[in-house]
Amino acid sequence: MATKNLFLSYTLLLALLHLVVVHEALNSGPYPLVVSTWPFLDAVRAAWRTVDSGFSAVDAVVEGCSACEELQCDGTVGPGGSPNENGETTIDALVMDGVTMEVGAVAAMSYVKDGIRAARLVMQHTKHTLLVGEQASAFALSMGLPGPTNLSSSESLAKWSKWKENRCQPNFRQNVVPINSCGPYHPRDSLDLTKEACSRAKLLETSESRSSLVGLHNHDTIAMAVIDRMGHLAVGTSTNGATYKIPGRVGDGPIAGSSAYADDEIGACGATGDGDIMMRFLPCYQVVESMRLGMEPKLAAKDAISRIAKKFPDFVGAVFAINKNGKHAGACHGWTFQYSVRSQEMDDVEVFTVLP
Repeated sequence: MATKNLFLSYTLLLALLHLVVVHEALNSGPYPLVVSTWPFLDAVRAAWRTVDSGFSAVDAVVEGCSACEELQCDGTVGPGGSPNENGETTIDALVMDGVTMEVGAVAAMSYVKDGIRAARLVMQHTKHTLLVGEQASAFALSMGLPGPTNLSSSESLAKWSKWKENRCQPNFRQNVVPINSCGPYHPRDSLDLTKEACSRAKLLETSESRSSLVGLHNHDTIAMAVIDRMGHLAVGTSTNGATYKIPGRVGDGPIAGSSAYADDEIGACGATGDGDIMMRFLPCYQVVESMRLGMEPKLAAKDAISRIAKKFPDFVGAVFAINKNGKHAGACHGWTFQYSVRSQEMDDVEVFTVLP
């Protein structure tokens, strides 16, 4: 009997030691890790609580971006944010699973406030990658998301009214003449211009540069990357897009490889800034591929930004990069960029500042 009890005790001890080793393995190294554009502290905390509780990287990204939508981060994420030329607020969002390389995204979505959850539903319940406009809204509602909801707010409508009073300046039009101060617009070369029309055309030609059209509070994205306890990666984004954008415009927010990208074997990237310019270069795909070739995150991020700046010196934008080992860095152009990080070595979220 004593021998049997000793054997049972020994077996129990081995089992406990195994649990300790497994627990230490799950908590060793850089995992879990949450990285996000800007000092969106509460969004990072929401993602951290999710991933630290053992949920997947995709779950954490969705919870983090959803928190930013609810908080209306910087007035450019979620309902009630940046209006377009018609005064309407819309949402672009994306989620990408770095394990399967699956992507779900929505763009120019009205009447549904849960952009990131709609994007995940696209990934889960369709064989598509991107749904847009009113049909994206209809899909999200059919999948059970709440709505329809008016995404405009008193703040967004007041902002739009003030812009209208300023003759709809600045805007994203070029080489056009407005029949009235706020349109409709026609190609400049297609009209027999009167002196007054020439004056209006000159006004548009001398309107503000891209750097004044794009900034922290008029064109901003939450882009988030998470490494979960198993070392798996996911990324997500959500944004209202450019303030006073031309209706129908879709920026880089819901475009995989531009606003965000993740590959379990390599790492991940998130971006923010002038999406019309940045999406032409797929900077986040470039960052991950550069890391695949052996570049450290800092050099990969700088390289991606410098490629854009070489062609568009006045563009405004930034990226952060993390490799699969949890090493992170950022790079920017045209503004000072900040990104937020939470890891198990930290007591709370820490904000890193990157100079242009």
